[in-house]
Amino acid sequence: MKHTTFYVTRAANGSIESVSRHAQPGTEPIDEGHADMKSFFNAQTPQLGFDSADAEFVRVIEDLIDILLAKNIILHTDLPEAAQKKLMFRKGLRQRLHNSLNLLDDDGEVL
Repeated sequence: MKHTTFYVTRAANGSIESVSRHAQPGTEPIDEGHADMKSFFNAQTPQLGFDSADAEFVRVIEDLIDILLAKNIILHTDLPEAAQKKLMFRKGLRQRLHNSLNLLDDDGEVL
């Protein structure tokens, strides 16, 4: 099985700081299967959980804004213009996604 060689920079303690596919000044070659590479990528993995949680939290905030708007606690125009545009863009995306997943015609028949 052929392994890919990457190029790494190391911290003073010897741990990997960065990984590149191309040799650059100050880098050293290392095999993708090397234990240090596995440690480096395992240390980066928790960030993936934050990305997912952040995306879910954004949806919670959108829902909260929708509730505040529906109850007339805030007006759409109370939000900064950039926020208004982002909300409208995301609502449009969700609506298009919802419509593309709608397998029933308006009269209830399957398309």
